[in-house]
Amino acid sequence: MTAIHRQVDAARLGALARVILRLPSGWAVLGDPQITPGYCLLLPDPVVSDLNALEGDARRQFLADMARLGDAVLAETGAARINYEILGNVEPALHAHVIPRYAAEPPERRTQPVWLHDWSLAPSFDVSAHEDLRRRLAGRLG
Repeated sequence: MTAIHRQVDAARLGALARVILRLPSGWAVLGDPQITPGYCLLLPDPVVSDLNALEGDARRQFLADMARLGDAVLAETGAARINYEILGNVEPALHAHVIPRYAAEPPERRTQPVWLHDWSLAPSFDVSAHEDLRRRLAGRLG
């Protein structure tokens, strides 16, 4: 069982505070930590191993939901752009990273993937600190 499976199980039970909204293909959640303000993930439900395990409408829906989440993050954060990544090397289950990038990022980090940033310096998800953004994203997606 991967962290993705555990998060989806918690989301189904209403026990994952980072949930933004249930989308047709899965769960939109705020990332922890917030490596950039507004960092989100799309977790498929049901969980599958990778994008290639989805076919037809299910694959199209996941990718459409990923882009829809990115549109909402872009609109609500004022980011300069959104980076999308589907990796699965550490957690071998499909999940999409939706990463807002900002013009105000330090120049030495602006062109680097967030995986090279110091994640220990990123603020942890905090219900009270991130509730306003969570609500705004849910409203835009809903």
